[in-house]
Amino acid sequence: MALVPPWTADTAHKKVKGAQKLWNTKNPDDVIKAYTEDTIWRNRDQFLKGHSEIHSFLVRKWQKEHNYRLRKELFAFTDNKIAVQFWYEYQLDPADPSRWSRCYGLEDWTFAKDGRMWKRQMSGNEVAISNEERWFKDGMSDEEVDAIVLG
Repeated sequence: MALVPPWTADTAHKKVKGAQKLWNTKNPDDVIKAYTEDTIWRNRDQFLKGHSEIHSFLVRKWQKEHNYRLRKELFAFTDNKIAVQFWYEYQLDPADPSRWSRCYGLEDWTFAKDGRMWKRQMSGNEVAISNEERWFKDGMSDEEVDAIVLG
């Protein structure tokens, strides 16, 4: 079943979790398929348009963000928009297990009628963390991470 607007609580939740799963593949070739060809993004201070720019952005992102793991949670939705709270962690240098970073933020998504995302706006704040401060420890399930983060 294709997930297309207008969103309900159930379909919006499924769309968010589908995006989480897709981004955790760290495969730009697959991720880009979820966006319209003329998609526009604001990612912090970067403004991107179209598959080519966004694909290049994702390649660069995941070349520097090692052991990346992301969680997304539905924040709000309307007919063709979804707002998401997210957080992800990644290792800065795979040779140094003590250097990690965590990003928290919100995303505002607008969808085309076919269910692909036309607009993505991301605001995030990044903090350096130690290995001991990580939420996404190796082997932890999403439920265990949620228990720590969401309480």
